[in-house]
Amino acid sequence: MKNTLRALTLGLATMLAGTAAFAAYPDKPITMIVGYSAGGATDLTARAVVPYLEKSLGAKIVVMNRAGAGGEIAFAALAAAPADGYTVGFINSPNVVSIPIERPGPFHWEKLDLLGNLIDDPGGFTVHPDSPYKTLADVVAAARAKPGTISVGTTGTGSDDHLAMLMLERQAGVKFNHIPFKGGADVRQAISGKQIDVASMNIGEAIAGSKSGQPFRNLGQMSLVRADIGPDVPTFKELGYDIQMAALRGIAAPKGLPPEIREKWVKAIADAMKEPAFVERARVQFTPVRYLGPKEYADELRGAEKLYREMWKVTPWSEK
Repeated sequence: MKNTLRALTLGLATMLAGTAAFAAYPDKPITMIVGYSAGGATDLTARAVVPYLEKSLGAKIVVMNRAGAGGEIAFAALAAAPADGYTVGFINSPNVVSIPIERPGPFHWEKLDLLGNLIDDPGGFTVHPDSPYKTLADVVAAARAKPGTISVGTTGTGSDDHLAMLMLERQAGVKFNHIPFKGGADVRQAISGKQIDVASMNIGEAIAGSKSGQPFRNLGQMSLVRADIGPDVPTFKELGYDIQMAALRGIAAPKGLPPEIREKWVKAIADAMKEPAFVERARVQFTPVRYLGPKEYADELRGAEKLYREMWKVTPWSEK
């Protein structure tokens, strides 16, 4: 009887200790992994939202840039981290969906805990103001005349920028010279320095660069209708190409977060998206906000995966 009582007491103590541990979360700094270089759109979004997440969670959040392989390095690191709430990260679509289709590896979006999407930024084609290409038609004509010579910079193989370039190649019947970079900041620097002919980049990034004094001319955006941030930039559909492509940027954690911790994160992100100061910061950065809760986010990625698997059958994007 004494042994039984002792066992029950120990068991109750363990349960209470576990509950206290969850209640105390977070009691140390949290790492937020970003799969692209500092100064890019994802990095800027992360640093803009962090203060509001810190306010809600009551802990310091440290942004860690793990650039390379179109985000694969960061996504793999996130998937391999302990599911204890002290490591989260930004995941970017289509990369988080397209990379496992191209080369199965250590991560898949369904093996992550989706916490919420923040941004939906349409793609676009941008050139230097000194470029001889004044319109998208000029770029297509040059690529048709000189196959494989017109260089197009993107944020990596399998990225939204790259897939959009492939869609245009297929619809226009042309071939570009793909130049992959580690992140949007690198692509912006390359087009500013005339190291590439065309930058395939999100319209928010391009417009933000233009407003900050970088030399850009936006030829077209890949939204269904002209985005509010770029009302003077025609859509690709207006220009004769039925291409819609955008980058979703959301936050996820390693699969298996304790429910109490997961709910804290879901609420913190939802609350941050309602903060007028964050919404204004996003507007100033020309970053189109679009909040999706975990279920809606999963539905969006599931639909994207179906689309990209079909695309892979027709236009595989691997360059190996």
